Amino acid sequence: MLPAGAARFPSAACSGQVLPPALPPAGLFLAGRHRAAGGTVMRVCWLVGKEKCSQRVKLPHLEAVVIGRGPETGITDRKCSRQQVQLKADCNKGYVTVKQIGVNPTSVDLVNVGKDEEVKMKPGQVLHIVNKLYPFTVQFAEESGKTVTEAEETIETDKVPCEDSCENDDEELVPRKTMKMEVVDTQGSSEHPKRSTSCVSSREGTSSKKEHLGHWSQGLKSSMQDPKMQVYKDEKTVVIKDKYPKARYHWLILPWDPISSLKSVTRDHLELLEHMHAVGQKMIEQCPARESLEFRLGYHAIPSMSQLHLHVISQDFDSPALKTKKHWNSFTTDYFLNSQDVIEMIRSNGKVTVKDNVSELLTLPLRCHRCKQQLSTIPQLKEHLRKHWPK
Repeated sequence: MLPAGAARFPSAACSGQVLPPALPPAGLFLAGRHRAAGGTVMRVCWLVGKEKCSQRVKLPHLEAVVIGRGPETGITDRKCSRQQVQLKADCNKGYVTVKQIGVNPTSVDLVNVGKDEEVKMKPGQVLHIVNKLYPFTVQFAEESGKTVTEAEETIETDKVPCEDSCENDDEELVPRKTMKMEVVDTQGSSEHPKRSTSCVSSREGTSSKKEHLGHWSQGLKSSMQDPKMQVYKDEKTVVIKDKYPKARYHWLILPWDPISSLKSVTRDHLELLEHMHAVGQKMIEQCPARESLEFRLGYHAIPSMSQLHLHVISQDFDSPALKTKKHWNSFTTDYFLNSQDVIEMIRSNGKVTVKDNVSELLTLPLRCHRCKQQLSTIPQLKEHLRKHWPK
């Protein structure tokens, strides 16, 4: 039996059907939906599988939805109840209330919810359905000028592959049809604008030549100009905290000059790169944990964000924002180019050379960067990393 007032709501991906909307009385609007110039704007919420992009469950506004073992999640593990967790989305306030119903633990960001207890979950956080397995996130979106049915059809079609972006976990499932996505700051640092609405046109992916400041890949250009984001600045560079830090300390050093990426760097930029490295060293020297933590300075071989930026990151990788194999491998394989190696490449060759098929490094098995032990899942990796943290 389902809890009172709860209803099963199979994912559109599983059922292949779009449910018709319930129409409001004349003169009224549904919660989570409002009138805008040129049509109706409707906010929708989706529960999205992080391991399989096709797992999508719609969470109607303020309606209890119960999920667990079954076709809507793809979970067959008998330790997961068929009625494991109840979800209720508030599309106006931008969060989902998570209630554990099953006996075995459900967790949000690896913190157990507790039997019959409730917690609020926001975009950027990860829900593990049971025993810290089967990760899902939530996404809120705005659709304008469409009926409810049209909106559901749009979000079901033509999704961007999960591995499109290395640093932008919350955008990795943005549909390619034109729609507005709200990026919510849940981690308090700065790879994206604090709260922005961006418009992604059909077929405009990460490699689009028509990038503009409203697109998430341009977020650093906005963040570096925001005084609230700035940690340090001088005449050549500015330092901001990574909005979704992958470790306890994670800064980005950006030049004021408009340099899109390492591909645009030449010998003329050698002095600038050396200055950026020196600023990074200064950030480490001023860090209160510098004696107990190790740091690396480097660049991603193929960055997902426009505007050259140097990562300064502590090697504890103790952060809830580190959530995928792609995140891990982007900082612990040769996909992460050491700052000094980049400087030497520019000094010797006048350009940065990236190995062929470097993106394949993001798909390598999870392996501890300290002892090289291989782990199966991110939760297992994070538990293992505790052994290497400073006492």
